[in-house]
Amino acid sequence: MRDLTVAVFRPDDDRLEDAVELLESLGATPVPDPMLAVEPTGTSPREDADYAILTSKTGAELVAGAYPDADASVDVGGRTGRWNPGEATLCAVGPKTADALREQGYDPEIVPAEYTSSGLVAALEDRVDGARVEVARSDHGSSVLLEGLEAAGAYVHETVLYRLVRPHESGDSAELAAAGDLDVACFTSSLTVTNWLEAAAERGVRDAALEGLSNATVGVIGEPTRETATAAGIDVDLVASEATFEALATETVELAAPTYYE
Repeated sequence: MRDLTVAVFRPDDDRLEDAVELLESLGATPVPDPMLAVEPTGTSPREDADYAILTSKTGAELVAGAYPDADASVDVGGRTGRWNPGEATLCAVGPKTADALREQGYDPEIVPAEYTSSGLVAALEDRVDGARVEVARSDHGSSVLLEGLEAAGAYVHETVLYRLVRPHESGDSAELAAAGDLDVACFTSSLTVTNWLEAAAERGVRDAALEGLSNATVGVIGEPTRETATAAGIDVDLVASEATFEALATETVELAAPTYYE
């Protein structure tokens, strides 16, 4: 009996390598198909905030000038070099981001119990009334974070550190799904869902790929991703118990495995 084929959409860096290694350790056959690529904007967060929020490993590396192929000497408002958060309380959306910040020499003080935008709002809403809050992230960040902090009385400023775009070569997993040869898909954001469907359409297999997914096991990170997938006609079988790729991959493969390893 053949191994499970599992589509993974992580960016083509160490996150994809780690995902492939994890899936192989679970006895599955990974299908690496990056749906996101990073385009740094060259901007830097403000340095006069009371709270500063980072929401990704990529963001942590960019503010430190350590992201591959990024310019280490950003110039914003006359400032150059590594970002200095000053007296701000540094916040990370989850432990992976916190670890990335520590690797770059920063000291995150707040990590929410729920690794999402709403989790950050819950962790900060009693602290930020009248405070200046800097949010540094991608151009596809959830509005939940900004709106929630503003509702809590914060003065919020957002810095877009990078844009997320779809790689031109993406779509191999869509063709596998269209042929009925994809067993599992692990969507890590609403944008990966949107980009996967665009890649499928670009290759002329959108309808067939959706049909193929209906016979596969589909896992997602978080309710927003589930809502996006469901609205697009994708049947979601599992929402990960926590917002990490490890939980998503492990739980989705475990759900799918009985179908293929009876």
